[in-house]
Amino acid sequence: MTSYASNLQPIGIGVLADEPVRVAGLASIFDQPAQEDQPQLVPVIGTLPELLVSTSIEYIVIDFYSSLGSLETLETIRRDRPEIRSIVIGPEGDDELVLNSIIGGARAYLGQSADPEVVRNAIDVVTSGSIWAPRRLLCRVIDRLLKVPNVAQIASGLQLTQREQQVLELILGAHSTREIASRLGIEQRTVKSYVGRLMRKTGADNRIKLSMSALRRSLLANDVGQRGAAAGSRESGAD
Repeated sequence: MTSYASNLQPIGIGVLADEPVRVAGLASIFDQPAQEDQPQLVPVIGTLPELLVSTSIEYIVIDFYSSLGSLETLETIRRDRPEIRSIVIGPEGDDELVLNSIIGGARAYLGQSADPEVVRNAIDVVTSGSIWAPRRLLCRVIDRLLKVPNVAQIASGLQLTQREQQVLELILGAHSTREIASRLGIEQRTVKSYVGRLMRKTGADNRIKLSMSALRRSLLANDVGQRGAAAGSRESGAD
């Protein structure tokens, strides 16, 4: 009898790593047969440019221990192929790196000690449309994103134009250059020009750092405002 999984379209998974031992280890993850309700995963090993031009690639596993993997790699994927979902394998215990990776577009983050079965489970979760990451860190990501919308506070400190504010809001919403251009009714090269201006004003050299800079400024502004309100409340009570 033909299994249900055999009737499903295989999913291409890019593997971005450069050390032969790690490449072999990551590729071995796909030796496991697909479960009955899951499609077969097909590994495709290559450089980032090679993987990005392959229309069969829907997901990419990025090894942060490789010279090919970094936050800038996530930025490149989000810019050039925003529909691709990334799974990151990186250092453990670095919460800020995990947060930056998720905000940068990663749909899963696993530590180096994760065994092949755990990595495979994470990939299955991502291919089903969910996110794999420590719950406490996802809560922090959500908390940060909920505090982001007050771009006016960021703009006042950076002297942003109205259009720059609009572009920044969409960047913080994880929209690609193509999506921003469509929403604002401008060309993609114009969006890139605005992004360049925002980077110069924040001192960032990529969109992930730009987002994190904006997040920090927003959080600082909120903290200052809350402390000021609390101080004012104490002074009113003293009267």
